[in-house]
Amino acid sequence: MMTDQEGILHDRLARGEAVPGGPGACARDGCAHLTLWHGEHGRYRKRPCRQCGCPSYVPQPEGAAILGQLHAILTRYVILPSAEATTAVALWTAATHAQPAWQHAPRLVIRAPEKRCGKSRLLDIVEGTCHAPLITVNASPAAVYRAIGGEVTPTLLVDEADTIFGGKNADANEDLRGLLNAGHQRNRPAIRWDAGTRSLETIPTFAMAALAGIGAMPDTIEDRAVVIRMRRRAPGETVAPFRHRRDRPALTALAAQLARWLGAHLAELERAEPAMPLEDRAADTWEPLVAVADLAGGPWPGLARHAAVVLTTDRDAAASVSDRIRLLADCRTAFGDAEALPTITLIARLRSDPEAPWSDHGPDGISARRLAVLLADYDIRSEIIRFGEPIGRVRGYRRGDFSDAWARYCPRPSGGIRDNRDTHDNPSSAASRHPARHGSIRDARQSVPGVTCENTDVTDVTDTPRLGVINGGAA
Repeated sequence: MMTDQEGILHDRLARGEAVPGGPGACARDGCAHLTLWHGEHGRYRKRPCRQCGCPSYVPQPEGAAILGQLHAILTRYVILPSAEATTAVALWTAATHAQPAWQHAPRLVIRAPEKRCGKSRLLDIVEGTCHAPLITVNASPAAVYRAIGGEVTPTLLVDEADTIFGGKNADANEDLRGLLNAGHQRNRPAIRWDAGTRSLETIPTFAMAALAGIGAMPDTIEDRAVVIRMRRRAPGETVAPFRHRRDRPALTALAAQLARWLGAHLAELERAEPAMPLEDRAADTWEPLVAVADLAGGPWPGLARHAAVVLTTDRDAAASVSDRIRLLADCRTAFGDAEALPTITLIARLRSDPEAPWSDHGPDGISARRLAVLLADYDIRSEIIRFGEPIGRVRGYRRGDFSDAWARYCPRPSGGIRDNRDTHDNPSSAASRHPARHGSIRDARQSVPGVTCENTDVTDVTDTPRLGVINGGAA
């Protein structure tokens, strides 16, 4: 537990104020040099005075102190679903101030199951602290293209995004969805024909963007996003009221601090190649956030990597599975111990699951023709197979023809029971070459930076989802 004196010093640190004494200063005369540093999951560390061993004050690095202030503001006005979500929003907001350094512009998706879950309030805080915010509840693709192609690249903020991408409006806004997908990576411009000048016009699409709405965003957007799943406040959870006229100036001042700090390190951030605990597109999405955390120092490098793994795992676990991949998985269940099945038997087993979609394909459920069409893209085709009596020679499917697709698209979870027959008929399949693992998370056997700081003596204290120790206890 922090003493009153320690709490006062920590609050002053979070506000960026000077504190009497400095690194190595002796505190024997009664004094104020005791400092606690935040570490992983609410742990503390102390640095003693080199002269007499008395605890002494050690200020945080500049970047860590600024991120601590942003963290404090977030937890003051919004109840976020987890400590990892708070870390991610703080780092994403900071990363908008270094857009010129990034090769990928991660999206921030703020989604909720119902109204009054705090998503719009969170977007207000992001809008006040991010780089050049351009906020809208509805915008034409042409207007967004022009804004991104302007002299200053904005941070695009879209509230009520569910009204844009859901229901009858979805088809009408395909161009906007395409813009957001293309703008995740640098050098993916849109090309339009300018009838007035009779020439091709190249329009930039690269810009960071946040979308808030009820329900899921299009899966192609969420696949490029840090996803924050908001929820309604529980009884006893309280936040400070946010008043735009009164509280906005503090947000603007913090945005200026972020811009000054990160603007001075753009070249360094552009060269950064942080060690990532993720792979593929998930690594592209999180790399700017981890680079900012590494630059900040203090506890942030560990917190960023921990948040990346936790939120990516949560996102992938909640992602909707396409009908084709669901069909592959259901076919594996339908095969059971069989090496081959008649088409009619496979279809009957698929239809027998009342929670699967196969009984809804057509008036009588999925047909042999529809099954063949869905499996054709995986190079799985039926053939004439000789079965025992009374079936005889009929068209059916072999287990071995599914092995490669099962290994590539729906591998069994790591640590689960492995069915060696999945690779029996196709020894060169992916399953025989690579162990099954989560598609976005780097293999745990590879070396990645730890979550805690090095050379740290830690003492456990109670962890809280709001990580009050970063922000000096602001709530």
